Amino acid sequence: MLLILLAFACSTAPSPPALQPAVPPPAPATPTAHADLTTIKPGSHEDWCVEHAVPESQCSRCNSSLIPAFKATGDWCEEHALPESQCLVCNPEIKIVRPPPTGP
Repeated sequence: MLLILLAFACSTAPSPPALQPAVPPPAPATPTAHADLTTIKPGSHEDWCVEHAVPESQCSRCNSSLIPAFKATGDWCEEHALPESQCLVCNPEIKIVRPPPTGP
């Protein structure tokens, strides 16, 4: 009986590696790399997330606390984890343009 148990214990193959998701999850937010929104006017030239090419005050990838508000207004793309109004994959006609700088 002991030999049979040992035979089964030695014959088990290692489990296959876990499958990787097709789309990597969004990068975690790094608030220190972005502008201080308390001193910047929303919608201004300075209110810009260079990394994600959207206004910083609306960047859900940098500030995940914005996600519930986008979802509450129906402005959310579940497939790409972005506001629908910023999802260029689903809406390639969207043009998100940084406002020009104001004043001297």
